[in-house]
Amino acid sequence: MLMNKLVALTASFTLGLAGCGGSGSGDAPVSPPPPPPPVTKAEAVQLLSQSTFGVLDDETQAVIDLRLDGWIDDQMLRAPSLQLPHVQAAAAGVDVGMDGKFQRDRVDIWFRNSLHGDDQLRQRVAFALSEIMVVSQLGALSNRPFALADYYDVLARNAFGNYRDLIEEITLHPAMGVYLSMLGNEKPDVALNIRPDENYARELMQLFSIGLVELNLDGTDVLDGDGQPIPTYDQEIIEGFAHVYTGWTWAGAPRFERARGSRQNQVVPMQLWPDFHDSGEKVLLNGTVLPANQTGEQDLAAALDNIFNHPNVGPFIATRLIQRLVTSNPSPGFVSRVASTFNDNGSGVRGDLGAVVRAILLDEEARPSMAMEIDGKLKEPLLRLTQLWRAYDATSNSGRYPIVAAYIFFGQGPLQSPSVFNFFSPFYSPPGEIRNSGLVAPELEIATEYQNTFLSNYFFSQVFGLNQTNQDLRDDDVFIDISEEMAVADDIDALIDLVALKLLGGQISDTLRNEIGGMLALIPETDSTIRAAETIYFVVTSPEYAYQR
Repeated sequence: MLMNKLVALTASFTLGLAGCGGSGSGDAPVSPPPPPPPVTKAEAVQLLSQSTFGVLDDETQAVIDLRLDGWIDDQMLRAPSLQLPHVQAAAAGVDVGMDGKFQRDRVDIWFRNSLHGDDQLRQRVAFALSEIMVVSQLGALSNRPFALADYYDVLARNAFGNYRDLIEEITLHPAMGVYLSMLGNEKPDVALNIRPDENYARELMQLFSIGLVELNLDGTDVLDGDGQPIPTYDQEIIEGFAHVYTGWTWAGAPRFERARGSRQNQVVPMQLWPDFHDSGEKVLLNGTVLPANQTGEQDLAAALDNIFNHPNVGPFIATRLIQRLVTSNPSPGFVSRVASTFNDNGSGVRGDLGAVVRAILLDEEARPSMAMEIDGKLKEPLLRLTQLWRAYDATSNSGRYPIVAAYIFFGQGPLQSPSVFNFFSPFYSPPGEIRNSGLVAPELEIATEYQNTFLSNYFFSQVFGLNQTNQDLRDDDVFIDISEEMAVADDIDALIDLVALKLLGGQISDTLRNEIGGMLALIPETDSTIRAAETIYFVVTSPEYAYQR
């Protein structure tokens, strides 16, 4: 980006000379613009912290070599690592019945892709989207691992696609249809006391697209004459959308009322039954009224266009993605710049998520030249785990990562939210200094005393017990390799430097270094395993590790 600006500036200067008659063979040649400054290691580490599931030293060098924008462009060309083929392969030849047991395989492939997939940016954005457009294993989808795996694949495939295409795919996906009860939604019948279900109509607007109040481009509330926020919709509009979403159910069913889910139709879009779709007039956002007697497909397309073109979508999605990738408290200017990119990617295209992600990661506030109070965010527990596992080549003798109840251990797991409102609210502000400063810290909502203790204990078991020195590992025990640390354990500074490189990108405070050094001085030099484990444990339970710069 800097290079482009310098080139444009040079071109403008040259044209100015030509306009003043500055031509002829005797004129001094115009010097080319100087090359942009090299990417620092700190900048590379920060980008990878925001866009992957854990910083690795070789990837840091790749960012330095390709530059920030080049690395992002390269990542966006990578094919998506998918989940559904893995889950289907696990179930091949197994009788249909208690399919819920394959949730284990779905979580396994999520960890495999997050830890080892070469499409790290795509997977990280898909994870962010999964916390915005939520469906969950906990509830009606507990026995639908195929639907959940395919839903996540939709997020991965569309991570850099167009938001309009994405909301149509999730609207018609059976996982969403089951989770928010659009599947089997019928037109009204007063005699039978049937009313269209409003669940999906409400949540698509409130949580996935525009929010509850009108927004300025910078994400701040639009206020009325009394200084109060203006609601984006009312009950009539909810009912209008609820009537749009009628007539859809499992594909390939012989009858609407007898539609049943199977391994096959839970991974294909829902099918419309025209006789069960409400063909009446419908009131939508901003005074739009859908005419009567349209087909269900026409109503759906018009309704999703109506939402997609609402001015709130740009700042709403910009804020949510910035929070998940870069900082919990983006400035209005940051939101405005990213929302503007959502509205127009520079080529007249609205909703280009790839352009939005690029704008977020390359914004000046993603790597500010001076530290600010609003920089960074608390790492989600899963990201703290994946950083450790990626840094220490975590594996198991079986090759599996079977932590099916991740949400119990870490307060969150892949598609394991306790509700459609995600694991935590984007508006959560803990009492005390953060709230008093008018800031938010969403991830702290699940950082309870119980959860923090559980997480610290899990890391203790991982570092001290589940490493390559343990001779009693079971097939599915996920263990880490600390042999490099053991090899330098007799040198306190070298050991701390190595762990800090792997877990903190080489940036460690003097306070943490001194605390670790004092502790290591109490352990015999010959006890390399304990020295290595203590150092790693000190770092993974430190505030410095929990904070994403």
